[in-house]
Amino acid sequence: MKESNAVYTDVLIIGGGTAGLSTAIRLADLTKNTTKSCRILLVDKGSAIGSHILSGAIVNPSAFFELLPDTKPEEIPFNAKVNDDATLLLGKKSAVKLPVHVPYMGNKGFYTASLGNLCRFLAEKAEEKGVEIYPGFSVNELLYDKNGKLNGAKTIDTGVDHHGKPMENFQEGTSIKAKLIVFAEGTRGTLAKQLIQKFDLQKGKNPQLYSLACKELWNVPEGNIKPGEVYHTMGYPLNMQQFGGGFIYGLNDNKVALGLVVGLDYADPTFNTHTAFQIWKKHPAVAKILKGGSLLEYGAKTLPEGGYYSLPKLYTDGALIVGDSAGFVAMPALKGVHLSMYSGMMAAETAAEAVAHGDFSENTLRRYEEKIKASPIYKEMYPVRNFRQAMSDGIILGGMQFGTQLISGGAGFGGRLSACPDSEETKTLKAVKGKTFKEKYDDAFEPDKVLTFDKVTDVYYSGVSHDEAQVPHLRINNPESFRRKNIEEYAAPCQYYCSAEVYELHTDKNGNKELRIHFENCLHCKTCDIKEPVDGITWALPYGGNGPEYKNM
Repeated sequence: MKESNAVYTDVLIIGGGTAGLSTAIRLADLTKNTTKSCRILLVDKGSAIGSHILSGAIVNPSAFFELLPDTKPEEIPFNAKVNDDATLLLGKKSAVKLPVHVPYMGNKGFYTASLGNLCRFLAEKAEEKGVEIYPGFSVNELLYDKNGKLNGAKTIDTGVDHHGKPMENFQEGTSIKAKLIVFAEGTRGTLAKQLIQKFDLQKGKNPQLYSLACKELWNVPEGNIKPGEVYHTMGYPLNMQQFGGGFIYGLNDNKVALGLVVGLDYADPTFNTHTAFQIWKKHPAVAKILKGGSLLEYGAKTLPEGGYYSLPKLYTDGALIVGDSAGFVAMPALKGVHLSMYSGMMAAETAAEAVAHGDFSENTLRRYEEKIKASPIYKEMYPVRNFRQAMSDGIILGGMQFGTQLISGGAGFGGRLSACPDSEETKTLKAVKGKTFKEKYDDAFEPDKVLTFDKVTDVYYSGVSHDEAQVPHLRINNPESFRRKNIEEYAAPCQYYCSAEVYELHTDKNGNKELRIHFENCLHCKTCDIKEPVDGITWALPYGGNGPEYKNM
């Protein structure tokens, strides 16, 4: 019996990034002119395809050429081709160009790009092939049949107040019933997280590890940097126990993309990636490139970096997980776009087989994981399967372990390395040895509003907007223990790691402390869902169309 407020489709793809769109395009190609029709429906939480998409980005174009064999390379909206690629080791004022690249980090022959623009291009191709794309829809609930098998998802109810009570403009969400759901939500996908927990898909795997990237797009005077001129930096202002580094990508039309990426397994609860990014920009090697320029856009996102051993089981009855939701990022190359596309294409091939046989069970969908193991994804991720776990031991010890991995095909001397969730690596304030980041940098940081900016100013350049008459999408899991532990013992780390001034620790005249949440500033990076210790914070989806409005990120 059909529900009155329901939509029916063969395949539902949740997420309009490169993974979801590649799934849609390849599946449309494979099911065209076949005996069984296949309706493909893609929903995305952004107001438009690309509005929530952010990446560095340097792109290996191979997956685009494979996905779109009839498209001329010059039609794909890549930016500048990388022709000058260097790694700089930074001291407080010094910059030393390394004579050779860190293994796997060479980028010559690849392209700089706006990933948002690439997604808009892919969406056009998908729609030309008959894919139905609906941006502006948040899907926050999975649906199951009476036997507990996945059979759909439901869009968020709208027109409710802060307490969840219906208002005059209340509209119940739509149930989307599907034979197969492809989870392509990006990093720390909300529904993928639910699916993984419900079916224990992370069993026997390492926990996923993440980094946070803060990025700005600038317009600079001609001659400051050439198109295709690329730099990656190591060192300052990060210490020897922190994994991460900076990037500077010269683009066409006197634009430059730059940012700082920091592993979220750091111990100091006061570490502030946004402040570190601003301090990094003041380094002479970076500041000279930005001199005379102006800020155009700002954004932030997390990256899944756990590698091969952190990949969950990629399928269950009626479901496949692709792209960043699965963790298809190769480290230390810091490349995931082409891998996400390959995962989408292989998910589509598996889905086409399921459609042809009318069988969406695990027995059929396991072919997806088999395809992954015979693909470029495996070839790139398996040899560096222990890299990120090794680097959790610090740059020196981690670098030594990486060296042993290079000569042993990735195994190193210890075999499979274990890892802890990033939230468990956070120490209490008392447990931090020496000066905290706040004492060393944050307290003295004063943005000049020319080269450096505070969070509120940067957030303005993200175009972020939320309907404030809705249930806040950021939730403290246990308010009582949060006050007692996270605030008193850990100094409320969320006020520091958040890249968008969402969390404010307020102290009243009696010395009582409370956390105020300004969810309207949220950039959807989901760091709080990843990094907050103890009982933590849960990131849920706000109304569809809410969030940042990236143009060229």
